[in-house]
Amino acid sequence: MHGRSEGGGATRSLRSTLTASVSEPRNPGTGAYGYVVYDSSGKIAEGNDVVGDNVSNNYAEYSALVAALNELLRRGLTRDVTVKSDSKLLVNQMSGKWRRKKGGYLEKYKEASELAKKFERSRVAYQRYRRSKGLPVRFSH
Repeated sequence: MHGRSEGGGATRSLRSTLTASVSEPRNPGTGAYGYVVYDSSGKIAEGNDVVGDNVSNNYAEYSALVAALNELLRRGLTRDVTVKSDSKLLVNQMSGKWRRKKGGYLEKYKEASELAKKFERSRVAYQRYRRSKGLPVRFSH
């Protein structure tokens, strides 16, 4: 499953995409991410990758966003996109609430920002979701 992306044919009725990342218990550590893209008919794509050793969780979060946005662009899905992430930093920076500061993730932030401009009406909404410790994550669309 390393670095894979799969799913059915392209569709124009996109409901949302989820990005999530995982980092080692120590930050920085080995960074990895996964994402899933849904439309009105269900899951249409997913992907994951290991982004490297000694990377921050923020770098992994932005790597997930970049990969998900690239997948959407590849499929021609550039309207009515909602990105959900549990990264408060990513959500608040991409929505313009927080300034970007120094850090090893800034390269990925810039890449995500440039990709976001390619979406029609320059609109990609970022939402934070909550997850309860020990409970599976459920999403409503």
